[in-house]
Amino acid sequence: MERESMEFDVLIVGGGPAGLSAACRIMQLAEEAGEEKTVCVVEKGSEIGAHILAGTVFEPTALNELFPDWKEKGAPLNTPVTRDDIFVLRGADSATKVPGAFVPKSMHNHGNYIISLGNLCRWLAEQAEGMGVEVYPGFAAAETIIEDGQVKGIITGDMGVARDGSEKEGYMPGMELRAKYTLFTEGCRGHLGKQLIRDFKLDEGKDPQHYGIGIKELWDIDPAKHEPGLVVHTTGWPLTETGSTGGSFLYHLENGQVYVGLIADLSYSNPHMSPFEEFQRLKLHPEIRKHLEGGKRVSYGARALSKGGFNSLPKMSFPGGLILGCDAGTLNSSKIKGSHTAMKSGLLGAEAVFEALKEGKNGEEITSFADRFKNSWLYKELFDERNFGPSMHKFGNIVGGGIAFFEQNILHRSLPFTFHDTVPDYATLKEASNAKKISYPKPDNKLTFDRLTSVFVSNTNHEEDQPVHLKLTDPDIPIEHNLPKYDEPAQRYCPAGVYEVVEKDDGSGKRFQINAQNCVHCKTCDIKDPAQNITWVTPAGGGGPNYPNM
Repeated sequence: MERESMEFDVLIVGGGPAGLSAACRIMQLAEEAGEEKTVCVVEKGSEIGAHILAGTVFEPTALNELFPDWKEKGAPLNTPVTRDDIFVLRGADSATKVPGAFVPKSMHNHGNYIISLGNLCRWLAEQAEGMGVEVYPGFAAAETIIEDGQVKGIITGDMGVARDGSEKEGYMPGMELRAKYTLFTEGCRGHLGKQLIRDFKLDEGKDPQHYGIGIKELWDIDPAKHEPGLVVHTTGWPLTETGSTGGSFLYHLENGQVYVGLIADLSYSNPHMSPFEEFQRLKLHPEIRKHLEGGKRVSYGARALSKGGFNSLPKMSFPGGLILGCDAGTLNSSKIKGSHTAMKSGLLGAEAVFEALKEGKNGEEITSFADRFKNSWLYKELFDERNFGPSMHKFGNIVGGGIAFFEQNILHRSLPFTFHDTVPDYATLKEASNAKKISYPKPDNKLTFDRLTSVFVSNTNHEEDQPVHLKLTDPDIPIEHNLPKYDEPAQRYCPAGVYEVVEKDDGSGKRFQINAQNCVHCKTCDIKDPAQNITWVTPAGGGGPNYPNM
């Protein structure tokens, strides 16, 4: 097939904090050196920020490095944190507030801001474009171009393909975007990043990556209850009832709004557990309910997040490029923050790539990146917190949190040994017959809602007549294997109602139904399916959620 082709010095796949920071930094370095560099960012969302979902309490360390004058430039950091409250929810109606002296230092948020990460990315894209970066939203990177063992760029997805694979009127083949170096910054469980890690064996000798699913809502609340800058975190109920780990957040941002969400670790073992339903239950707890009652839900979203930390970090360089940010897994789960770490990895990647280009390199592996990373505060921060995730998984939130407190507040350094969690999240499920069944309350449509109503307020849209972007390696596995063994957990771990087990039209048994148009691109199915039978690939560019102010 003949495809149009464009060439750049640097191509960046993904318009999130890591990719946009890298783009801006390359252009800064080029301007300082009096050189011209061509840089392109492709983003699968309909606009920059459309698919960006995070908590977000934002630590501005990397932003201070990139744009020391960000306040003068109008960066959307409008709500400084004023107070931190942490609660252990002991049950559906009881809670204990944790005294500040017993909170691990990493969870103190003085100097941080409550922001919309989507809006920060929109602002970063404006800065990048003002510096000469070409930013192309609505273009999904569908394939990686690899020639002679070296990444040469990507191919964007074909447009105008029908569900049966035929070409519709207005069909346009994807373009080849080629570059001397390609940076992959797709976010957690990136479709191409996953393949690169496998093909270049970047995770050899590393612990498996671990994940959580973050489910989040944006609310307009009663002005009398609004306290801009208040940060609330909880641990315990409802996840402890299912033997799961994770926690919740509630942040008061500007304009009378709050973010509320739940992060459930995908290492959970009970196949009857539904992270979405656990989040709905959470909102009924008095400590959460009191903020939301009388308010109105504005938006909803869900996204997987990488929680393996330092022990799971892959090698980040390969011939022709780098894998950065949450695509590599740079989130610091001890801080519950990944935006500043993603941005810093983008800055380090930009500096390494610019140095390689200056030396006349064209696709040779940037082996110097490893040293640049190791000499950065990012490496130290992730190394120091390396025991947090594994200890939470091994010992639970309370004991794991105690280990974090001992390291951070008593020792003021990490323990001289490292905990490991070597069981991948997809391998942790018990058989359904050996797991406690869970009864979830029906939604009241005031505080709690169903999946389809929630997907509606995520503004998710996919053209219906396009190939299903959730691929089954073996279409028989869901009914023949997962259903009898695990009661097909995809029905519950998906926060968007994509997967259903329904009766066949002729009444001859059950079939597995995929409602791909509901998909919010969270990637949970790609991670948690116990048979590793589901592969998330890119739908047509521009499809998916359109998150406002998230």
